Amino acid sequence: MLDVYMPMMKSSAIISAGRLGLFEALAMGPLSVPQLAEKIDSSLKGTATLADFLIALGYLEKRGELLANTASTQRWFTSLGQVDYTPGLLWTHEAWPMMGGLAEAVRSGHPEKMLWDAMVEQSHLGELFSSYMAAFASDLGPDLLKHVPVSPAYHRMLDLGGSHGLHAIRFCQRYPQLGALIVDLPSALTETAATIESEQLSARIRLCPGDLQEQDWGGEHDLVFYLSVAHNHSAEENRHIIQRIGNSLGQAGLLVIHEYLSEQPLDALDAAFRLTLLVETGTQTYRYEDYCSWLAAAGFESVERIDLDPREKGSLILARQGGLGAALTSCKPM
Repeated sequence: MLDVYMPMMKSSAIISAGRLGLFEALAMGPLSVPQLAEKIDSSLKGTATLADFLIALGYLEKRGELLANTASTQRWFTSLGQVDYTPGLLWTHEAWPMMGGLAEAVRSGHPEKMLWDAMVEQSHLGELFSSYMAAFASDLGPDLLKHVPVSPAYHRMLDLGGSHGLHAIRFCQRYPQLGALIVDLPSALTETAATIESEQLSARIRLCPGDLQEQDWGGEHDLVFYLSVAHNHSAEENRHIIQRIGNSLGQAGLLVIHEYLSEQPLDALDAAFRLTLLVETGTQTYRYEDYCSWLAAAGFESVERIDLDPREKGSLILARQGGLGAALTSCKPM
């Protein structure tokens, strides 16, 4: 029962702190319990009780009579930190009821309702999910800039499932010769145009709302991003999409895939993620060998695998239809 009770209470406490703005309230410095309660518009008793548990969990600490964020909390759950994953807490609050349908999904082998359909019915879900993915993109961004080579000859970038637009923005800012096209569902692009405009990149980054399986992506592209998208599609859909990418990629072009690769034996995080996908989309994570097979069928001749640090950030697969890289037939990590 402790395995059931304690994780539930831990998740509930951390999510509630995010919803109340408790971590953000402490971002500028320690506060007393009464000061914190006033700042988050909550009762003295409730604030103190929640704070006690967050201290026990290592998310808050006492400094005399004052409460403060721990260094990790300040780094990951406030606007002053390296990345603010508070949108992830807000998304998890919305996703929690979906997990109530896990037993039914196990029985049937598919979700009762696809996540994308739920986003259409409840527009705020798409906005929340996009905000969560934007937080992850902020975390992943430096890895992409470090590992993805962009030739001066690259001018046309395609970001499939680009949602928030942050990857396109980041690469267009770094490489002035690039223009980008972002393809994603309309529910995922509600705030993207405003974000692009705020960065003064509206002339170089265009949006293409629609299902990336069916949407016309336009002419040749030099650089294609397929980031954290493949796990939301079936194996056959991924094979088809990668074939389309191969057909639209210009000579010496580059395809960049980010994913969580499934390896045996499954670790706890991968197994949990696959269970989440069963409930939300009915899909799964795939093996590195699966990607190699799809890439080879699409005419890609070389591949490079980069496992990110920490490992929980996933892996990059850089694929080219010719030139440098490891032979696809080897399918060995680099």
